Amino acid sequence: MSETGSIIPFARKQTNRWRCFVMLVATFCQQKLTMQENHIQTEAQLLEFCNLIRNSEWLALDTEFVREKTYYPQFCLLQISNGALAATIDPIQIEDLSSLLEILYDTNIVKVFHSGRQDLEIFYNLWGKVPTPLFDTQLAASLLGLGDQVGYGNLVELVLSHTLEKGHSRTDWSRRPLDDAQLRYALDDVIYLGDLYVELKRRLQEQRREHWLQDDFDQLANPLTYDPDPKDAWKRIKGRQRLKGVQLAVLQSLTAWREQVAQQSNRPKRWILKDEVLADLAKHQPNTTEQMEKIRGLEPGTIRKQGDALLKLIAEAKGLPKGLWPVDKKRAAKLTTQQEAMTDLLFCALRLLAEQNQITPAAITSRKELEALVSGERDLELMHGWRRVIAGNALVQILDGTLWPVYEQGQIRLDPHGS
Repeated sequence: MSETGSIIPFARKQTNRWRCFVMLVATFCQQKLTMQENHIQTEAQLLEFCNLIRNSEWLALDTEFVREKTYYPQFCLLQISNGALAATIDPIQIEDLSSLLEILYDTNIVKVFHSGRQDLEIFYNLWGKVPTPLFDTQLAASLLGLGDQVGYGNLVELVLSHTLEKGHSRTDWSRRPLDDAQLRYALDDVIYLGDLYVELKRRLQEQRREHWLQDDFDQLANPLTYDPDPKDAWKRIKGRQRLKGVQLAVLQSLTAWREQVAQQSNRPKRWILKDEVLADLAKHQPNTTEQMEKIRGLEPGTIRKQGDALLKLIAEAKGLPKGLWPVDKKRAAKLTTQQEAMTDLLFCALRLLAEQNQITPAAITSRKELEALVSGERDLELMHGWRRVIAGNALVQILDGTLWPVYEQGQIRLDPHGS
């Protein structure tokens, strides 16, 4: 065959590939151009839209809200798409959303979110339950090795090669009217979310990982995720690591009180008492309002209005028997030199396991969890769901001495025989 003859088939193949690429891009663009978009502001419009999406296989969902001046997020806008239809729904102007709720809580329709915890909190707070079944594209991206806690815009660009406009990320969504640019920004959050869902689901199925995320999705759907016990609020206080013993009992009591006051008044927790003030009150445990005045950041008005209640809470907590004092289980115990070395070994094994599964180590677990594993803890995120399958079991086997890292011919492998 001549040199020229050998080039022609290659050129044709490249031309065909280019045509396929152009057709795919054209199809994608045409879908975006022909998608029916709506801004829904009345109950009649909502009912008509719901009738059109009632039999959807999946719905991409996003919310816009504000919570700078409230404890509970103020629901301002819902975006929804099924791939053919997309809409922004205004809950501020529509009083009755019952026609929509029937669809949102239909268990035959998959509800798709990106980093959906705050969106789902809104549904739970308003209607007492979370819509299921769920799919979260951020969690799926992590499992597919596309990044840890990757943002929506970055994921759209990475997977769909489309750059989203970012100019309205700080919009006050409670103000009306919303302009066209704001609505365009909001709609894009679900139009491309649907495309992400389809592609990420395909990749998960291709890698036979479509069921690995079920534990994570179940946790997202768990009501306790959105309705935690006020007695557990102390675990999220900055500065608690400096406290111990009865100080933690005082912190628990004061923080539970703040949580309940914030909920009842629907005001931000920091408006009631800041974290650092709670920590200082727990540390110094004042007995009088005069002593309270020495706490930095504790406003005179708060002392005047709430001082007696705070002093009573402190006194009651100090009187608790030692057996009722809370324990900060997340406080890392000091490891021995041998335990530090074992943690290093586990981290090396984690990197190997992550590479084998094309996932970053941080998506599986943290060094802090590895330290806890070495210390004997087993109720860890690492030991649940897909993380246990990919790495947790193997790391425990290394700890138990039934699996050994072996270095051979420039490669590391984990060997049950150590040879």
